[in-house]
Amino acid sequence: MATEAMSEIQLQPATADDVSAIAELVNGFAAQNLMLPRTEESILQSLPDWLVARARPGPEAEPPGSRPQLLGCGSLVALTEQLVEIRSLAVAPAGQGKGIGRRIVEELVQVATARGYAQICALTLEEGFFERIGFDVVDRWSISPKLWQDCIYCPKFHHCDEVAVARNLTDRPLDKADTAQPPAASPLLKWQAWQPLKLAYRRPPGEAAKAQAAGNSRPIPLDDAEPREEGAE
Repeated sequence: MATEAMSEIQLQPATADDVSAIAELVNGFAAQNLMLPRTEESILQSLPDWLVARARPGPEAEPPGSRPQLLGCGSLVALTEQLVEIRSLAVAPAGQGKGIGRRIVEELVQVATARGYAQICALTLEEGFFERIGFDVVDRWSISPKLWQDCIYCPKFHHCDEVAVARNLTDRPLDKADTAQPPAASPLLKWQAWQPLKLAYRRPPGEAAKAQAAGNSRPIPLDDAEPREEGAE
């Protein structure tokens, strides 16, 4: 059943015609504090780094000027010469439970490999999803500070609940100063670069109580499992 559903999905590089739909999908989840917002301008500027998933056209001819529904998207953001991040991975409610998130990630991994990156990473609320497709949980502070340039604008910055994951794309030795490391690794090589962000990241007085009162938002279902019912543990 899952294979049949996945065969009905078409994965392709984003075009200028996809920009508005991508922004609508991403910003819908951003409004729920599940990811950072994206402007149409920023999406257009980085268009070669985006992939979209759409329903495959059926035998019936589509009305002139119409396009199949956008069901998912994701992008790559270069952090260093060796490290690239998966960002804005989103699956529309109509596409959840069909393996679209997995397909987008696997395709982005292929694109990153073809571009010569040695490692790919992500910040996620669904680390289990990424672990099932070859990623490992890593020390968030071992990742390049470029990863956090947009995070300082996030309303959850002082009480971030996302987990850093990474996957090696090559068997050759990696430059530890330029890639993400396991939780036990020391990020001392970046000590000076990290200090301003670490200080900003510390939760101000009263933020812990506010975070607990607000509660964590439900993650976006990304894998092949059916979405959880609202209120499920």
